[in-house]
Amino acid sequence: MAETARIERQALEERVDWALDEIRPYIQSHGGDVHVLEVTEDGIARLQMVGACNGCPMSMLTMRLGIERLLKEKVPQLKGAESVLVDDFDWPEFEVEE
Repeated sequence: MAETARIERQALEERVDWALDEIRPYIQSHGGDVHVLEVTEDGIARLQMVGACNGCPMSMLTMRLGIERLLKEKVPQLKGAESVLVDDFDWPEFEVEE
């Protein structure tokens, strides 16, 4: 059962990535891009805005008015989307053991 859920999430990630191809030219024309990190078990697409989008104050508008709207239309199975910053990652390989 867990394997089936993993395969379904992977297929959903591919559909999200395909849907983002529609908005990528706009984002890339401003020096940025968006990557799909994962779709969680709860149906949330975790995305990372990179390039000029990383840290840009307008990236939140792009996320809410562009990306989320597009994903609701093209991938209705999603429950939502969230932007993940580099600082939000855990990097266990770089943790110092005391």
